[in-house]
Amino acid sequence: MFPEKFIHAAALCAMPVLLCAQGGGEIHGNFQLDAQYYNPDSSIGAAAVPEKMLMNGFSNLVYTNNDFSAGLRYESYLNALQGYDSRYQGSGIPYRYASYNHEEFGITVGNFYEQFGSGLIFRSYEERALGMDNAIDGIRLKYLPVKGISVKGIWGKQRSFFTTGPGIVRGADAEVNLNELFGGLAEKKIRIIFGGSAVSKFQKDQDPVYKLPENVAAFAGRLNITRKNLFVNSEYAYKINDPSLINNYIYKPGEALLVNTGYSRKGMGITLSAKRIDNMSFRSDRTATGNNLMLNFLPALTRQHTYLLAAFYPYATQPNGEFGLQGEFIYTFQKESALGGKYGTSLSLNYSRANAIEKNRVNDTTSLYQEGTLGYQSPFFAIGREKYFEDFNIEVIKKLSSATKVSVTYLYIVYNKGIVQGLPGYGTVYAHTGILELTHKLRNNHTLRSELQHLYTMQDQHSWAMGLMEYTVSPHWFIAAIDQYNYANPDAGKRIHYYTLCGGYIKGTMRFAITYGKQRQGIFCVGGVCRTVPATNGVSISVTSSF
Repeated sequence: MFPEKFIHAAALCAMPVLLCAQGGGEIHGNFQLDAQYYNPDSSIGAAAVPEKMLMNGFSNLVYTNNDFSAGLRYESYLNALQGYDSRYQGSGIPYRYASYNHEEFGITVGNFYEQFGSGLIFRSYEERALGMDNAIDGIRLKYLPVKGISVKGIWGKQRSFFTTGPGIVRGADAEVNLNELFGGLAEKKIRIIFGGSAVSKFQKDQDPVYKLPENVAAFAGRLNITRKNLFVNSEYAYKINDPSLINNYIYKPGEALLVNTGYSRKGMGITLSAKRIDNMSFRSDRTATGNNLMLNFLPALTRQHTYLLAAFYPYATQPNGEFGLQGEFIYTFQKESALGGKYGTSLSLNYSRANAIEKNRVNDTTSLYQEGTLGYQSPFFAIGREKYFEDFNIEVIKKLSSATKVSVTYLYIVYNKGIVQGLPGYGTVYAHTGILELTHKLRNNHTLRSELQHLYTMQDQHSWAMGLMEYTVSPHWFIAAIDQYNYANPDAGKRIHYYTLCGGYIKGTMRFAITYGKQRQGIFCVGGVCRTVPATNGVSISVTSSF
């Protein structure tokens, strides 16, 4: 086997040869650098960093020429920023590929991202903000035998930081669009698409106690129906017994059901979603934890809040079992109406909830999740009593004048911190949050935006207040000041101002930003997948560009 450094060097040297061989084409790419200087700060729990400065950086380089494309990504972690897994260390080329797509056939060798259906049994993707990248290193084939039918297959291993995991992943997906397949349905108002997937992982059994399945398969079927303004999407997945560290090595099969439906017309939209997840942690390594080597994606069905205090208690999907639902109603009051006023008013109502599923002992002598057993029984439609999460929020956005816009938001969140963050016995947090945002255009290209936020709770760290002022001179300059104040913390020594000052410059595709301040400890989530964010104090810079 060639040394890894040799492979990296060979990949870089081979790129010019590829360009010449293909005779022209185009090169595109992007670059990003995030670095921070850390100050120790005992008041917020920010520990000293031996290196003083840490850095994450990467650059993508992509070459395209008609049906052919090739690319690579260089990454550098010297060392990784706090909050990212320390196994991101050093520099290298963990992502490189070559792809050919012509008419009905396509092939990719090397690294790639892919998703089957909604991702219940397979989703390979990158979320850089979470430090997550489970790209497949192998081969992907795509084939369109006839119009309306698509088939794709994958075979490879998953990325695990700068190497790959021990498991081998094999999968296939097929989708049929009935309106395209049968000419008589082409003009029909109803559109029907259905599909199915199968994914299998292989990992040697080296357990000294239990006989573990070396091949674990999962299957999924989906149906999507749309008619004018109405849609219904559904997918069901089943996974055979998959003992792992996450489920305490039980032999129970896994199941998942996801249903989304909605209706929309001009000025109004309604969506309803529901899911049931039971023992559906699916990884190519049975001993993996955190965000490493996840094969599937289990959506959270909660609103992704962007305001700082609104995102204080984000929900993380519970793969060992949960029942969730979400509903959203969006309405725009027309201009010149009683509630719309001169410029119109938009209203958004959102509700989401996640509960445990009912779990019963297999027999009188077996405890729940007893290692080496079936673990438990769970009636499919039985909802458990324990509430994991609840979020009711309402947002009103109104333009007061041609230069001024106001947004008012209220949230009520129930957050079972003991379950969501894995802190047994911690209990549940009940939080009320109010947010006022005001945006005012001072003159051409000059905008002042302000936010006032307040979070009230009698649990956890108790109440917080937050204020923000941002001044923008489009399209180049921006500056902002933020302060989060934990004024009601029961510990007087922790009633701290988390202040932040930041500014930046934008020109074309290049963006430069510098920030100084304190960051509170917490968790950061995207779509129900989370990472811990440590408390920090220091100066950070960010540079992004594309070409």
